[in-house]
Amino acid sequence: MWNSIGLAVCGFSFGMLAAGGVFTVLIAVGLLPRFAGKTHTANHIFLYEEMVVFGTITGCVLSIFQPELGLSGMSGQILLGLYGLFAGCFVGCLALAIAEMLNSIPIFARRISFRHGLGIAITTMALGKMTGSLVYFIGGLFHE
Repeated sequence: MWNSIGLAVCGFSFGMLAAGGVFTVLIAVGLLPRFAGKTHTANHIFLYEEMVVFGTITGCVLSIFQPELGLSGMSGQILLGLYGLFAGCFVGCLALAIAEMLNSIPIFARRISFRHGLGIAITTMALGKMTGSLVYFIGGLFHE
């Protein structure tokens, strides 16, 4: 019994530590204020923050308790697809925000004399990543 309690305390503590690290990165990068600035919705910044926390908690709960919540079958696949879509968009925006914070994209574009079409290049990279993910999951490569 004490062993299970110790494991539960350690698991909760490590989860809180990891979540603190993730949210620290989000704050340091300034992703949420950037979203609010680009969409001209700065008066809803607290809603953005609450949705990030809600999405994180929902993702954790669904990944652990999926069979108990009755999310197997077609409804589970649809919810999993929606969650994957939004999580992928968020991770992509986070990666681009980190790259912009380090000014790597403008420096790289200037060094190779890349003047026009930067948006097309980034969109092409995103489509390539999406295609690779679809081939991986639809092709069933994760079962091997």
